[in-house]
Amino acid sequence: QVQLAESGGGLVQAGGSLRLSCVPPGRTFSTYAMGWFRQAPGKEREFVATTSWRGGRTYYADSVKGRFTIPRDNAKNTVYLQLNSLRPEDTAVYYCAARPDYSGTDSSVGYDNWGLGTQVTVSS
Repeated sequence: QVQLAESGGGLVQAGGSLRLSCVPPGRTFSTYAMGWFRQAPGKEREFVATTSWRGGRTYYADSVKGRFTIPRDNAKNTVYLQLNSLRPEDTAVYYCAARPDYSGTDSSVGYDNWGLGTQVTVSS
């Protein structure tokens, strides 16, 4: 299994931006498809975005489409989640996850490696 570590969360005002990063300390995950999920207090974990291992294919939840992007830099062994035009309802713990193949869906099935999450709080 590839263990993952997220960073970049914080407190931001509505309309602001953040960039989250996800790396597998001590390992490479350049051939894995990657996804970001989030969980708000009292709610179930939900899908945010996913990218294929080369980054050529991406898929986003409708709630973030046009505001978030999921670039990756395999040379740096890092996948990002760029969060723009943030809203208070984006407040959640954000998790990155890895899976051997790209699904192009919002399902969490198939992701066998997860990070511990990073908190994003958006104030109104």
